[in-house]
Amino acid sequence: MRFRHAVVTGGAGFLGSHLCTALLDRGTAVTCVDDLSTADPENVAHLRDRPGFTAIHADVCEAFDPGGGPDGVDLLLHLASPASPADYARLPLHTLDTGSLGTRNALAVARRQGARFVLASTSEVYGDPQQHPQPETYWGNVNPVGPRSVYDEAKRFAEALTMAEAGTRGTNTGIVRLFNTYGPRMRGHDGRAVPTFIRQALAGEPLTVTGDGRQTRSLTYVDDTVAGILAMAGSELRGPVNLGNPVEISMLDLAHTILRLTGSRSPIRLVERPADDPGVRCPDITLARGKLQWEPRVPAEEGLARTIAWYRERQQRLRMGANAA
Repeated sequence: MRFRHAVVTGGAGFLGSHLCTALLDRGTAVTCVDDLSTADPENVAHLRDRPGFTAIHADVCEAFDPGGGPDGVDLLLHLASPASPADYARLPLHTLDTGSLGTRNALAVARRQGARFVLASTSEVYGDPQQHPQPETYWGNVNPVGPRSVYDEAKRFAEALTMAEAGTRGTNTGIVRLFNTYGPRMRGHDGRAVPTFIRQALAGEPLTVTGDGRQTRSLTYVDDTVAGILAMAGSELRGPVNLGNPVEISMLDLAHTILRLTGSRSPIRLVERPADDPGVRCPDITLARGKLQWEPRVPAEEGLARTIAWYRERQQRLRMGANAA
């Protein structure tokens, strides 16, 4: 399905900026809505002069009007939310408001415009799972008052609100649950494993692996996640649908892989594991394969190599800028 005009909330964030680019490349006009509380405006700097791109500085927790021109908006991708542990620990109430009020306001825009609405939810709704791999039918194991609860419960509520909107008002909605997306434009101090390890390796600092490093994650390169979201947008599925890589990697193996790919001689240092940190995380993507004909295609080593190259290029640009100043 080809869309005329898409709104991407959280569009200046890491994942949102890649979605904005992909939509423009497909001939879709894009309105990026972001309050920049956790995003870097440089993520969309390369889009500012592209025809069809508009950026709006707005907090989705307040009613917003993305415009859309005479043809209106026919797709709304709702990504707005702090997503890293460092961000939602710093902005707990804003995270909850974005999942509740922000989702309600985004749904209202989609309803008024008659647009397809896709909520970017998260594998965090499964908490520290007791079923492995995790299918969409698994209800999860979430601590509702733990340090991760503001993000987990915000997304769980957003899913419930999205389903209620579709069932009560007939709004065309879909839900995707994203598993550990990584790639260029992640902030080095994001707090998640991939950018943290790469930043530390390139700086010659110890790689801080939490616990004993045996806990696993399923890493999905950003291009694959973008393809999955757009496949969901073009479908009629309500979901939820898991989008992730069914190949697990332990945090200790990830650290060793990044050391090898960077050529760094940094040591690995084990540090205290955060409370409620999931022991395993791996999606069952049977539904995505069958209904969306989607599965990840970028192997971890290739995706990590691309990401490391981006960090190196960025460091070089920053050094050149500093020298010029």
